[in-house]
Amino acid sequence: MLEYVPTLISKFSGKQPQKEFYKWQKMFREEDGEKILSQEEYFFRIPQKSSNSKKVEDLKDFFLLFKDFYKGFYKDVALLTIASIGGYFLYVLRPVVFTPIPPNVFSGYLKDAAFFEICLDIVKEDLEKYREWKKA
Repeated sequence: MLEYVPTLISKFSGKQPQKEFYKWQKMFREEDGEKILSQEEYFFRIPQKSSNSKKVEDLKDFFLLFKDFYKGFYKDVALLTIASIGGYFLYVLRPVVFTPIPPNVFSGYLKDAAFFEICLDIVKEDLEKYREWKKA
């Protein structure tokens, strides 16, 4: 098992995580939204107190933004943001809800973290606008 670690680490060089994330982003379809929304408890089971509490807050706000968009409460968001969050959730929830997609070599916690950071980088401005809207 450990012999695969250098291969996984080398996948982080270049654009490999971004390319894979964009595949998930492109796979997201409007009809996937209801499946994602049905898994709300999955996102809110995450402990509130965590060493990465900012990341936990970001993840929960991803879900809330996505939910408010789908329910029609919040529309001031780019469709790229919704597709990015939707693609991220497709990736995260695939073993739980969606038809299994065969895993590839570049998988595990490193990939999960890389996808989260890529998604956050894409949606950060819309996420901040959403947080301001929620406060008002």
